[in-house]
Amino acid sequence: MPAYKLKYFNLRARAEVSRLLFAAAGVDYEDVRYESEQWQTEKASGNYPFGQMPVLEVDGETIAQSNSIARYLALEFGMAGGSNLEKAKADMVVDAIGDVTNALKEMWFQKDEAKKTEIRDKCLKETIPTYFSALEKLLISNNGGDGFFVGDKITWADLAFLAHSDYHADQMKAAGTLEAFPKLKALRERLLEQPNIKKWVETRPKTDI
Repeated sequence: MPAYKLKYFNLRARAEVSRLLFAAAGVDYEDVRYESEQWQTEKASGNYPFGQMPVLEVDGETIAQSNSIARYLALEFGMAGGSNLEKAKADMVVDAIGDVTNALKEMWFQKDEAKKTEIRDKCLKETIPTYFSALEKLLISNNGGDGFFVGDKITWADLAFLAHSDYHADQMKAAGTLEAFPKLKALRERLLEQPNIKKWVETRPKTDI
């Protein structure tokens, strides 16, 4: 088994899908977390291909970009999809979830409070319902929506949904965003009952996002 070292800030955010993959697979790794003030010194080391985190070190080799890291781990742990078509479908779900997250990032970095409220309202009324409706239909198209997004076992698409559903709720400061989507809500609950995932969620460091 390779020696894995995942480096990121002391946040869930862009590293949490990878951490959930490690947890679900039961694979050990070094979870290295930096505070903001430590990052500038660490960044100057030149060990970051694009000058940003997260990065994953695998036996001394470095992989950057959060989705590339998670996709690699999914492939390594048998959670990418069983066929090329399933892999593409899993990637499709992950990319759609990323679209929602990018909309929320616009709100997060907005300094003008009126503009921030406008973006938040649009996300609540349009962006999230539109994407979650589409995701629920995709889930239902696979075994009636009572299993997972792709195939008959957990893939990184499910874990991306789990990680980002927390992030969406946190950033919107609005609970209940899944109430209108019972299949998605049930999927989230199923994932949280998986023993390895349950243990990780209950014991991971507590952070704002």
